[in-house]
Amino acid sequence: MSDYRRAKNKGGTYFFTVVTYRRERFLCDDDIRGLLRDAIAAARRTHPFVIDAWVLLPDHLHCIWILPPDDHAFGLRWSMIKRYVSQRCHRLQRPDRLNASQRKRHELTLWQRRFWEHLIRDEKDLRNHCDYIHYNSVKHGLVASPKDWPYSTFHRYVEDGIYPSSWGASLPAFDADIGYE
Repeated sequence: MSDYRRAKNKGGTYFFTVVTYRRERFLCDDDIRGLLRDAIAAARRTHPFVIDAWVLLPDHLHCIWILPPDDHAFGLRWSMIKRYVSQRCHRLQRPDRLNASQRKRHELTLWQRRFWEHLIRDEKDLRNHCDYIHYNSVKHGLVASPKDWPYSTFHRYVEDGIYPSSWGASLPAFDADIGYE
């Protein structure tokens, strides 16, 4: 097993990528979106965080969270959210797809075991990751412009004057392709 170390900055701002098990395409289904919304609300009641940016795609999501100043437990929050959705969504459970290790860990078949996290370093890094999140539906060929994708904080950013509504209709000027599928 790898010796993977996660960032543990209290009060940090983090970019995440969370992927479905075997890249199954169900995250935009009405029932799953409702369960995700409920799971996030439940997690926030005991472990608050701010969602700064978000995009939900059929087989993965990207988001940026801001944690409280005295807290770095994003892994606990993701565990709570993933468990909440998994325990309430029986239609997608496929126990026959689990190997012995997954069964031993009592895993279910909605999410990949791990997730990607990146500690946002500065304003430029935050801007790049927000741009990446909001352009992701276009990158994956789901829409021609971010304004056409309903499952994103892009619309809030337009309302707040951060982006014009036409942003992303042509390739935005990223400093770098983040590339976290």
